[in-house]
Amino acid sequence: MTKRALITGLTGQDGSYLAELLLEKGYHVTGMVRRSSTVNFERIAHIQDDIEIVAGDLLDEMSLIDIMAKHQPEEVYNLAAQSFVQTSWSQAVLTGETTALGVTRILNAVRRTNPEARFYQASSSEMFGKVQHVPQTEATPFYPRSPYGVAKVYGHWITVNYRESYNLHASSGILFNHESPRRGLEFVTRKITNTVAKIELGLTDELRLGDLHPERDWGFAGDYVEAMWLMLQQDHPDDFVVSTNETHSVQEFCELAFGRVGKDWRDYVVQDERFMRPAEVDLLIGDSSKARTKLGWEPKTPFPDLVNMMVDADLDLVARQQHAASA
Repeated sequence: MTKRALITGLTGQDGSYLAELLLEKGYHVTGMVRRSSTVNFERIAHIQDDIEIVAGDLLDEMSLIDIMAKHQPEEVYNLAAQSFVQTSWSQAVLTGETTALGVTRILNAVRRTNPEARFYQASSSEMFGKVQHVPQTEATPFYPRSPYGVAKVYGHWITVNYRESYNLHASSGILFNHESPRRGLEFVTRKITNTVAKIELGLTDELRLGDLHPERDWGFAGDYVEAMWLMLQQDHPDDFVVSTNETHSVQEFCELAFGRVGKDWRDYVVQDERFMRPAEVDLLIGDSSKARTKLGWEPKTPFPDLVNMMVDADLDLVARQQHAASA
């Protein structure tokens, strides 16, 4: 029998990689998108014909109940959220409605229509915020430093609560920063690699960034979606940190990205206060020992390879955009 999976946030970075993985494993994949005139299918264009796309919204519980009742997925991956940390300060209430309460709505839909379904919640290392322990494990206390982080803490604990209250197979993946060529341009990693490409191709001459000192545990999104799938294959639900167990600064990311095109980052990077966070998270580094032991998962893509992959992809993208504009 073909397994059925529902992915919310299908058109995002993680949704697109997860859909690819599930299709390769023979799943029937249903992807939920919001009804919007600006929905961008670019990340899934190559697999769009293989996915059943349905309209739904984490703000509308009835739409989630209808989708669950109609499609009866055996696995539900909740990846949808207002996921840009910087925006969460200016849109704090919306972030709470989608990233926090949206989790409750979809859990209710699962509980009411198909309580045997297995549920994955996309938790985040931003929940650790002002870190209490280094490195961070599943037992590290949360201290979020942004409305996004606060909302993710709610989503995490409501998943635990529904697991314990209603005996749902509900797991959370506490994913540390994971990047790829499909990352949105608003994220600092993609902003760096895309601007490096533009500088290399003579389209701009500077890169404006905020604080260069924060350190992150950066991995490849394509590796991390495998951990999501593995969580839902376990006999018992649980929570898992997913990370590379290495830390690198924003400055180091710049050094590698500019180095890929033979340039010195110091000649192009300008620090700009507009991009400073009101409350910064200085250091995030995970300990994914539990995921490696219990799930048999480990990251496959080294940090320099990830940066090079993103720079190369943006060089190709910007060159194609240039060609199209001049045609």
